[in-house]
Amino acid sequence: MANVLQLLPELIGEEQAFVSSLIKNMTDDEASQFANVYRVRRKDPQTILLLTLVGFLGVAGVQRFIVDQIGMGILYLLTGGICMIGTIVDLVNYKSIAFEYNQKQAQQIAAIIRN
Repeated sequence: MANVLQLLPELIGEEQAFVSSLIKNMTDDEASQFANVYRVRRKDPQTILLLTLVGFLGVAGVQRFIVDQIGMGILYLLTGGICMIGTIVDLVNYKSIAFEYNQKQAQQIAAIIRN
């Protein structure tokens, strides 16, 4: 049984608990392979925060493009972050935006490794 802290020490909080539950039944090799792929595909919450702040400089929605929410990204871009309200909401919720994206990526990677 692999230890998530050894494989992915940058994870904290609920993301760490989620990934730990995904890899608990994996062999050490599978868990190592998962960690390598996940590290590349994972988005850091601080990156999402910085990209959301870019929205105040006139390029709203970049954070949504980065997390594969293309439709929302276009909407934010065309509406100025829905008149800045959406951008402000994203500033408050940047951790959950990153966690939701990372959760989907982790599930996809785990499914691929198990098959």
